[in-house]
Amino acid sequence: MTPEALAAALPAKGRASIPYVDPLSPDRKLVLECYRPANHRPENPVVLVQHGMMRNGDEYCDAWIPTADKHGLLIVATTFPNESWPGTLPYNDGNVLAEDGSLRPRESWSQAIPGHVFALLRAAGITTREKAYLWGHSAGGQFTHRLAATQSHYIFEAIGPANAGWYTLPTLNLPYPRGLGGIGLTEADVAKLLAYPMVIFAGDQDIETEGPSLPSHEAAKAQGPHRFARAHNYLAQGKAEAARLGVACNWTLIVVPGIGHEGMRMSGIAGDYWFDGKMPEAPSEPREIVKEL
Repeated sequence: MTPEALAAALPAKGRASIPYVDPLSPDRKLVLECYRPANHRPENPVVLVQHGMMRNGDEYCDAWIPTADKHGLLIVATTFPNESWPGTLPYNDGNVLAEDGSLRPRESWSQAIPGHVFALLRAAGITTREKAYLWGHSAGGQFTHRLAATQSHYIFEAIGPANAGWYTLPTLNLPYPRGLGGIGLTEADVAKLLAYPMVIFAGDQDIETEGPSLPSHEAAKAQGPHRFARAHNYLAQGKAEAARLGVACNWTLIVVPGIGHEGMRMSGIAGDYWFDGKMPEAPSEPREIVKEL
């Protein structure tokens, strides 16, 4: 897609679903689910959103609309359809490894795609921002924190994985995706990841210990019985590795009271945190937990 084509496809205000093919993955179709409010200006923030395992980028884009309307944000949810990106390897794990476990060429890693999309938005004149916010929930939380580990941070104003099913630990002593070993990264890369002020969002009711959407392989279970525990473990592992390397760990864990595995509600929490400076508050009364993947 050319910058001119993107500029023509994105309406001045409202929703749009725009077919997109990344130049480094030309055989795999994507969709850009976009929302531009009437009060958006090119200098306003851009939020890149990564969906969960249902590949429902349209719903995640819609969930960000109230925050976008309030703050004039441009929302772009890069959607990886199951038909062209089947399974966890190309999306959750970033297309780093092939089915046989061999290392794929770095230029084909899907973790680079949000950066390509943001560069296209800039080239089209849709945004003049130099950096974007990046947020992902569930499988998108897996994608997002692995992107933070493998890609340059210079275009990201903030990175926020939420309710990830399990985590790639910040160590070269474990092979990818359990850790960061065997994919060409160095201790300097690990130190850069630890230094980045990543915000980990975790619902304190995301505590199911079994189910089809919860990763249950050995490496995942070793990180804790449920997603909430695994988020805490990830932060603890980051602090331990930072201490070993003698560097800072600038990560923050935001515990969201009363929320389970709910991507739509967590979208609003992330928007409040980043753009209103509001910390999550505990619910005033018990409520039914509804899962949104």
